[in-house]
This record gives sequence, structure tokens and C-alpha cells, in this order.
Amino acid sequence: MATLPSDPQAPTGRTPADADGEVLDETARDLLFREARTANSFTAEPVTDEQVREIYELVKWGPTAMNSQPLRLVAVRSPEARARLVPLMAEGNRAKTASAPLTLIVTADTDFHEHLPATFPHKRDARESLAAHPGRERIARFNASIQLGYLILGVRAIGLAAGPMAGFDAEGVKKEFLADGNQQPVAVVNIGRPGPDAWFPRNPRLEYEQVVRTI
Repeated sequence: MATLPSDPQAPTGRTPADADGEVLDETARDLLFREARTANSFTAEPVTDEQVREIYELVKWGPTAMNSQPLRLVAVRSPEARARLVPLMAEGNRAKTASAPLTLIVTADTDFHEHLPATFPHKRDARESLAAHPGRERIARFNASIQLGYLILGVRAIGLAAGPMAGFDAEGVKKEFLADGNQQPVAVVNIGRPGPDAWFPRNPRLEYEQVVRTI
């Protein structure tokens, strides 16, 4: 296979060709997928800024349409900020959010197009063509939701547990934490070490035959 030019931004300098044929071992697959669970309680062990950066340095490499990268994160750490967030969560999500060492408000930046000259330089008119695009918010939400999936895997990859939630007052969160108006809330994710009784019983997954249709 032909070797691609080295990517100067890639953390290892390797290319897709260098990884041809490599696979994750079973332990890594278990960590990311089969044995991973959504956490509903957490220990008091802090999640550091360095760990959040480590997560993002993985997440940022996941693909998005036009390399749009609309994901934005608000890290809720302080007691004051947490006290503002907890009442905006659905009742069943309040206790876990109150006790998590870190909570991320996951948002979609609807002005993602402003960064396209740097992140998508080979399409020179990308910013201008999207500036008045009626579907720009939909594009932002769709791609931020994809990045939310990468975020959950990134949390698991560094040995922490994630508790993603959609049950919250979106308008309240926007008013309280996103006053500039260009970020739309997508989800709220608790992050930390799993605490006592962190897991609900494992629910069944659909089988391959129920999901895949070959034509």
C-alpha cells in the first residue's frame, strides 16, 4: 500500500497506511464497548483538567462533516455552578449530577463555519456558503451529536466512566450557561470514577439480524 504524507498534526506522525491491518485487542474492545456501562453514581475522586484535556486530545480526531467540529464543552466544577445546574436537570438526574466530580454541558456551536477557513481550507468558500445556510443549526447539532459519541469513548479510554443524559431543561441551561446565543445544548455528561451501585442491570441489545439488512 502506498504511504501517505505524514500528517504534521497527528500526535504520532503516523498515517492511515501505517495502521493498515492493526486492530484493537479484546481488552480494549471490552473497555470501550462490551464491558463499559453508563455510570449513575460516582466517587469523590476529582477529574483533573489534565484528564479532560487527555479526553479531548482523543475526541478531536474523530471525523465530522467538513471537519466542522461544532462540539463545545462547558466544564461544571464549582459548587456555585453545580447549584445552578442541578435544578435544571430532570428529577431522576439531579442526585447523580450533584455528586459527580465533573459534569460537562455538551453543546453545538452554530457558528462553527467561522473556523472553516482554518479547519477546511481546501473549500475556500465554505464559510461564506454556510453563513446564510438555513440548515446550519441542524448541521451543527448532527455533528456535535456524533462528537458526543466520541466523547463517551474518550472518557472510557482513559479509565473513567461517563453518564450521558438528555433529561434537562434545555432552555434553562441555555439561559443560565450559554448566554452568548450561538451554542445550543445537546446533552449533559457526568464523568468520574464509578461509585457504589453505579450500574443498572445490563439491558439487552438488538441482534445483528434485527439491525442489518443487505440489499
